[in-house]
Amino acid sequence: MHGWTGKLLRINLNDNSAKEENIPEEILRNYLGGRGLGVKLYYDSVSPDIEPFSEENPLIFTVGPLTGTAPMSGRHVAVSKSPLTGTILDSNSGGNWGKEMKYAGYDTIIIEGKAEKPILIKIMDKDVQFESAEGLWGKDVKYTTKKLEKYGSVSTIGFAGEKGVLYASIMNDLTHTLGRGGLGAIMGSKNLKAIVIRGSKKPSVHDVSKYKEAMKDMIKLLEASPPINKGLRVFGTAMLYDIVNYLDIMPTNNYNDVHYDGGNKLSGDYIISHYKIRHEGCWGCPIKCKKWDAKRNLELPEYETIWAFGPNIENGNYEKIVDANVRCNRNGMDTITTGATIAMWRELKGENYLERIDEVIEHEDLKLGSMRIAKKYGKAKLRTDIKGLELPGYDPRGLYGQALSYATSNRGGCHLRAYMVAPEIIGKPKLIHRLNPEGKAGLVVIFQNLNAAIDSLVLCKFTGFAMTEVEYAKLVSSITGVEYKAEDILKVGDRIYNLERLFNIEAGIGGEEDTLPEKIFSGENAMSREIFEEMLKQYYEFREWENGIPTDEKLRKLGIK
Repeated sequence: MHGWTGKLLRINLNDNSAKEENIPEEILRNYLGGRGLGVKLYYDSVSPDIEPFSEENPLIFTVGPLTGTAPMSGRHVAVSKSPLTGTILDSNSGGNWGKEMKYAGYDTIIIEGKAEKPILIKIMDKDVQFESAEGLWGKDVKYTTKKLEKYGSVSTIGFAGEKGVLYASIMNDLTHTLGRGGLGAIMGSKNLKAIVIRGSKKPSVHDVSKYKEAMKDMIKLLEASPPINKGLRVFGTAMLYDIVNYLDIMPTNNYNDVHYDGGNKLSGDYIISHYKIRHEGCWGCPIKCKKWDAKRNLELPEYETIWAFGPNIENGNYEKIVDANVRCNRNGMDTITTGATIAMWRELKGENYLERIDEVIEHEDLKLGSMRIAKKYGKAKLRTDIKGLELPGYDPRGLYGQALSYATSNRGGCHLRAYMVAPEIIGKPKLIHRLNPEGKAGLVVIFQNLNAAIDSLVLCKFTGFAMTEVEYAKLVSSITGVEYKAEDILKVGDRIYNLERLFNIEAGIGGEEDTLPEKIFSGENAMSREIFEEMLKQYYEFREWENGIPTDEKLRKLGIK
């Protein structure tokens, strides 16, 4: 087998056991790896009504057939049921951990059960060791990482995961994040502090000649892409700040406005002009979009974090955002939900926790996320979430495709399910009118399917600024020896999206949740509810869903039983 290892490592924390299993080749072919493989294995192994913090709830880590081989393929995915939203949740992180997992010989690691006391796992190729983590429990991400990194790549939780914050992240390689939805809290509920992994076996390639040709095409396209070379490589994701604000799609003051006047020192241009920048990247990445302050050896925030702790709470002080980002990373907290929750509390109670991030972890309300706060205090009109997951820093009132993508996202208010920001703002693969609803439904379906496949290969989303399903198909075919065409890549994504939807429906989250917050349909900058509902109707038709539910015929076409 090429590309895939075909191996699954099943770890049970109840008795500290580890056993290797084979993954059926049919599942690998149909779901690729990463997000798709994790969703398939999770769907087949649990009841949708499982409690996220139950010891029977597994936490599944996966990599893809391209991991550790192609450029920008150092990523990995984790899948479980979100304690924040109750939906099936996949999260995707960069760094080196995914590459080490692949080199250790595994496509999947499944964590089951619950340790009696804090524990850590060391995986060195086929050698699996369990050690006490009692000396690390109560320590932050930086401390834990520095203590363990001599053994391999470190994936760990911080205080937030230990304390059950519903949006706690899992952090790997110090600053890379399995964020959104609270997988860190699941890891904490299992008393699992960290997983350290190191591998030595490089995956094999089926056709080296075709692989080199596909790689050559990939590198050419990446080098020829302005958003990559003139944007991400220079500014990082902070390149988005000025254009988003200029277009009046900058959610401001907890989504009460669409433009922020006080952020002239938050743009990518200002940052690179006033800081000594060190460019960092994930394994195998030629772009290096992560930016560090070289003088202080300090990670600088990405666009979403700048927005969450900037315009969203009307803060124009960049240094306060840097500090909030560092604290979230050290504590293991999702910055989007943290910022959105602080913004909600600020509007509701008049208190601003920006400079008190550490206190959020112990706060009775703030640790639960914004949706639960709104429900507790009877303030549904203040909500800025979809299906319990808070919207990020692109206002749907000015991006109709992104609005539809938000509403129909299986994991809630996520911009990365289709990332319609690319065609509606950046012009990749082609610029389309952001306020024209015509044709948006079909495009959203295509982009959702494509991104599900990219998350399963597993490649960085930014490759989508340069590549299409044609190039992805050539690359994975050359590595695995399985012949994929462009339409096969999209069908894999379609299969994944429908399986996620089935899980949510069986968990009680149906089509009635495919909507936007009330704030989006009201006020001075309101989006037309009529336009939105017509787009949603067309979307269901393209998906072959009835009221948000996949039809039997649709499932038959995808081979889903």
